[in-house]
Amino acid sequence: MAQVQRMSRLMVKTLRDDPADAETLSHKLLVRAGYVRRNAAGIWTWLPLGKKVLDNISRVVREEMDAIGAQEVLLPALLPREPYEASGRWEEYGDLLFRLKDRKGADYLLGPTHEEVFTQTVKDQCTSYKDLPVMLYQIQTKYRDEARPRSGVLRGREFQMKDSYSFDTTDEGLAESYALHRAAYQKIFERLGLDFRIVSAVSGAMGGSASEEFLAPAPAGEDTFVDCPACDYAANTEAVTFSAAAVAAAYDGSEHGPVEELDTPDTPTIETLAEHLGVPASATLKNLLVKVDGEIVAVGIPGDREVDLGKLGEHLAPAVVELVTAEDFEGRDDLVRGYVGPQGLDKVRYIADPRVAAGTAWITGANKADTHAKNVVAGRDFEVDDYLDVVVVEEGDPCPNCGTGLKLDRAIEIGHIFQLGRKYADTFQLDVLGQQGKPVRVTMGSYGIGVSRAVAALAEQSADDKGLCWSAEVAPADVHVVAAGKALQTELAVEVADKLAAAGLRVLVDERPGVSPGVKFTDAELIGVPKILVAGRRSAEGVVELKDRRTGEREELTVDEAIARLTA
Repeated sequence: MAQVQRMSRLMVKTLRDDPADAETLSHKLLVRAGYVRRNAAGIWTWLPLGKKVLDNISRVVREEMDAIGAQEVLLPALLPREPYEASGRWEEYGDLLFRLKDRKGADYLLGPTHEEVFTQTVKDQCTSYKDLPVMLYQIQTKYRDEARPRSGVLRGREFQMKDSYSFDTTDEGLAESYALHRAAYQKIFERLGLDFRIVSAVSGAMGGSASEEFLAPAPAGEDTFVDCPACDYAANTEAVTFSAAAVAAAYDGSEHGPVEELDTPDTPTIETLAEHLGVPASATLKNLLVKVDGEIVAVGIPGDREVDLGKLGEHLAPAVVELVTAEDFEGRDDLVRGYVGPQGLDKVRYIADPRVAAGTAWITGANKADTHAKNVVAGRDFEVDDYLDVVVVEEGDPCPNCGTGLKLDRAIEIGHIFQLGRKYADTFQLDVLGQQGKPVRVTMGSYGIGVSRAVAALAEQSADDKGLCWSAEVAPADVHVVAAGKALQTELAVEVADKLAAAGLRVLVDERPGVSPGVKFTDAELIGVPKILVAGRRSAEGVVELKDRRTGEREELTVDEAIARLTA
């Protein structure tokens, strides 16, 4: 028999108004409906209703992970410095890492993710190829010291996450483990009722090669992804690549005249230059100076585009990329601020976007104050050391697969899967004895789902103007029974609630004395249980009203009919 949760005893305080600091829909509604409470920036208490939704999501995740043969463990959140120093991530994570010392002065951290410790665990427990493959997972609290935690539980400094790891002796085995996780993730998100896209991605601080994200489209999303309307291509904007082959083929350096200097006073920006010359920004070459591990590097892109520093950082990782400052120009006569051009930059590495292909001609800086140059041709007047796709993707850019204009959309990252390969196995010398009696280096996969983030993603996608609207799989109850007010109605509501619970349904019953029917109806819609059963004006006849929270459809039924409908 399932339990009946009485609203009169439930610790829930609903609010009529949005919290002053809330910007996203999920932040507003989860607080107003009494699911979460803010303790500090990025730190949240999960109240009884919220904990039920969180647990339901965890249950679905566990069921699907168990179904592919993964085994659940629980590793510590408080971790020693040494494993993360060995992998380089003690420094790589920078300010995102929560660091602390114990009373003896030893360094520890609060785990942001657990590749290192899982690798050490398997190294200790698995010594032979017969022990593999193995897939391990945990659902645990993670910690990241976000600079600007916001959007409620979407971006917190403490959050619930499912992270799993596969260990295989061959690349083929890794591919199989990856495919199992990919299929399991699809089942998980389908069961949760999420609208999602699988997109190509970059690996970031996790390392590894093959990488895909599971994104839930929503206006509140912090990720931007591209989607091709003509084919199945989809990718995180940082993973989109552009081919310069067509651009290079369309140009011939001999068609352009010689380099000509132009007097362009007070035009240190692309905007002022384009206005002064009466040309489109796309005819100019923008040269952004950055420091890569302290060395100044120039990055050339068309003047009407912007450099995606995230992309640039991914291409150049593990090197640290940062913008130059005014001090970096001191003592560098070859670098004229606002008038840098690639021609004559003998002491500076020059990276260019593929759109700056050989044979293309540009208006760019002449490396003299108040002077630019035109007819500066790539491959004739300057050489590109490395071509890297580093521009911010824009709506209408050609699809890498079919050339159709791409569409941009916002989304929430709800899952990420990686083929890590041997990055961490190499670091910790994770070997097992192979079939031939020789050591074999293990290869790994890493797979994450944001459990607490999925709560917010569901709220963002399914809520309406009245409140939350959960799917049956994750809702805090199957049915919300509302007593419209009088003693007879309350008695019937409690009786029906008990019968539904006896039939195995999870029931929330609002029998609060002294609370008006209007407040109860408003709270029921705000809380968002899929079915609302009202004991109202026809209670004396044994008739109740059944309402579908999502569609708003209502029908009057006898108590027995309602119970039969809900338990079918």
